[in-house]
Amino acid sequence: MSKALDGVRILDFTHVQSGPTCTQLLAWFGADVIKVERAGAGDITREQLRDIPDVDSLYFTMLNHNKRSVTIDTKNPEGKQVLEALIQKCDVLVENFAPGALDRMGFTWERIQELNPRMIVASVKGFGPGPYEDCKVYENVAQCAGGAASTTGFDDGPPVVTGAQIGDSGTGLHLALGIVTALYQRTQTGRGQKVLAAMQDGVLNLCRVKLRDQQRLERTGTMKEYPQYPNGSFGEAVPRAGNASGGGQPGWILKCKGWETDPNAYIYFITQAPVWAKICKVIGKEEWATDPNYATPAARLPHLKDIFAEIERWTMTKTKFEAMQILNKYDIPCGPILSMKEIAEEPSLRKTGTIVEVDHPTRGKYLTVGNPIKLSDSPTEVTRSPLLGEHTDEVMTELGYSPEQISALRTAGAI
Repeated sequence: MSKALDGVRILDFTHVQSGPTCTQLLAWFGADVIKVERAGAGDITREQLRDIPDVDSLYFTMLNHNKRSVTIDTKNPEGKQVLEALIQKCDVLVENFAPGALDRMGFTWERIQELNPRMIVASVKGFGPGPYEDCKVYENVAQCAGGAASTTGFDDGPPVVTGAQIGDSGTGLHLALGIVTALYQRTQTGRGQKVLAAMQDGVLNLCRVKLRDQQRLERTGTMKEYPQYPNGSFGEAVPRAGNASGGGQPGWILKCKGWETDPNAYIYFITQAPVWAKICKVIGKEEWATDPNYATPAARLPHLKDIFAEIERWTMTKTKFEAMQILNKYDIPCGPILSMKEIAEEPSLRKTGTIVEVDHPTRGKYLTVGNPIKLSDSPTEVTRSPLLGEHTDEVMTELGYSPEQISALRTAGAI
């Protein structure tokens, strides 16, 4: 069966996490992703956080599946010629260098357009145009600058970054969408274009409900679904809301049986209005269904802490899975707090390809995250990440270089 992006060739100048997230996703959809790396070193994540000596780290392998690796010395004049040949043959160049790095290499937008006017140049940067556009940005910096940290955590504590990599991987996902969109537009115009995904912008896009709440707060001075209501105070900016749901249906994380020894023995419980009577029945508080202080969503808001405390008394008598099984019978929205160990061992995630076991020639078998997006006509097969420079000769041959020319380039240190 053909792949969605068959025939699309990506020149991958990315490293670490944000860019490789993008290009790996495109590779999963069938694009031929050629990863350009430094000879002898390669992507810095090959050696970061290693758990096996002299073997590519999980950090690298889990972000570079389905790609080919070539090593080119871009400072070598002959190496630069090889890169120019690649630009002429590829559809998209993806990079997440520091600002200005591609220009300093001699590959400005204008030069790339001379070589290939159909080329799409896609970039991850920390910030868009403005006072900070020349600043380097990493994951947690993006979370802070994009509004996530200031709205995460509990009100009586400091700002908190999330374990989800919304700055790096989140921006990579945004960039992949931009690339596919630009490829589609190229079918109409015949022209390439620049695609920019700024990490601050990507994080803010994922925090849009907090920008919604900022405007509500400025208009009303309060937000009734936040835990600060009715006894706490609101300042000028959206506060940290603990485990509140961030929507119109109040939710909270509650202890379950075994919480004293298991740090993940918790469940997320949402007091959805349409099933309020069922919630009352399950926790043994049937009288709340008709009590004026609890019967309507508006009446319940001032009592949410008491309500969740009562629900928690019930959840503490059940494991998170027992509670979920009971609550799902009544269509009460809930979800267990799953640890990474539990996720890794979940059979259903293996069956859908969300968790995949991959065999690597030096590492052996390991688990990785598969394609989160499933297409019925373009199934994803996750293949291992490339060894450093593994496909240099193969790609050079495709560019039209003879074995003698390849040998000469290697002798010259260009590849």
